[in-house]
Amino acid sequence: MDFSVLLTDIPTLVVVVVGVPAVLAAYIVGGEYLVRQLPDKARPSVRPWIWVAPALVLVTGFLVAPAVGTIAQSFQDQHGNFVGLQNFSAQLAGFPTGGAWIAIRDNLFWLIFYTLFVLAFGLLLAVLFDRVPYESAVKSLIFMPMAISSVALVVIWKFMYAYQPPGQPQTGTLNFILNTVFHQDPRTWIQDETALLGLIPLNNLALIGAAVWGIVGFSLVILSAALKGIPSDLLEAARVDGAGEITIFRRVIFPLMMPTVVVVGTTLVIFALKAFDVVYAMTNGNYNTDVLANRMYKLLYQHFPSDYANASAVAVILLLTVIPVLIFNLRQFRAVEARR
Repeated sequence: MDFSVLLTDIPTLVVVVVGVPAVLAAYIVGGEYLVRQLPDKARPSVRPWIWVAPALVLVTGFLVAPAVGTIAQSFQDQHGNFVGLQNFSAQLAGFPTGGAWIAIRDNLFWLIFYTLFVLAFGLLLAVLFDRVPYESAVKSLIFMPMAISSVALVVIWKFMYAYQPPGQPQTGTLNFILNTVFHQDPRTWIQDETALLGLIPLNNLALIGAAVWGIVGFSLVILSAALKGIPSDLLEAARVDGAGEITIFRRVIFPLMMPTVVVVGTTLVIFALKAFDVVYAMTNGNYNTDVLANRMYKLLYQHFPSDYANASAVAVILLLTVIPVLIFNLRQFRAVEARR
């Protein structure tokens, strides 16, 4: 072991272990001391700002300032000269297959199918496993994929989608089932661009399916909590009146869960618009599976030289799509809280 390197790291270790808590304690004590020097009427309005100020500084430094810089850079070229909307024109040129249009199309696929599948499976599982003896165990198993990284998820699903030529033993689970049970030729799931029902390419659906498996536990837990918040008296009254379980779900359960479903759905829309990790790790946007976040990353880090201007334009396009959904989500969340 190189003790000289260890000795040089000791001051940094002391600063982290001792200095950071000391600065935090000094800020708390000093802030309270300053508040107590104020008139009694002013203290309640000043004290919250003392506690919020560090968070505001961090948010400004790490989120607001970079966002403003990115927006400014989207109107400049690589040399910092103002070019107006030229970068946006370059990204939105060549409709429907040029520029960023493939990424926009695929983001729409994610927005629609990812959101619908996660909501549908989460709601279905929440209702099916509600109030059964093994509910906790099943929900824990379904939630377990949330605990693994996106890269690990991709590795698992690459094994699921693994392809071997016809006539050879299929190592991929899906191709093994397709070949053995249904006697069909194996498919290159993440490369096959065949449109299913004329709607969505198979490879895009395969990527979305992998992502749904990883996130459905999130939907299940929240929707299950909303389901348990429905008074049992309402359900019993409906059963006494002769309503079947499907009718109870349509007329009682689902309407009462609708505010939570909307909040979860809009949150999933934001996740879908920001889709990156599964696409990057599984295909890197090849085979027409690109999305906006992955396109921005490629322009910034895989393009030579780095195309900061166009990457910023793609980032702004992505930001503009997320902000309206985020505002709607906050309003729905406040509406749900107001009903409680």
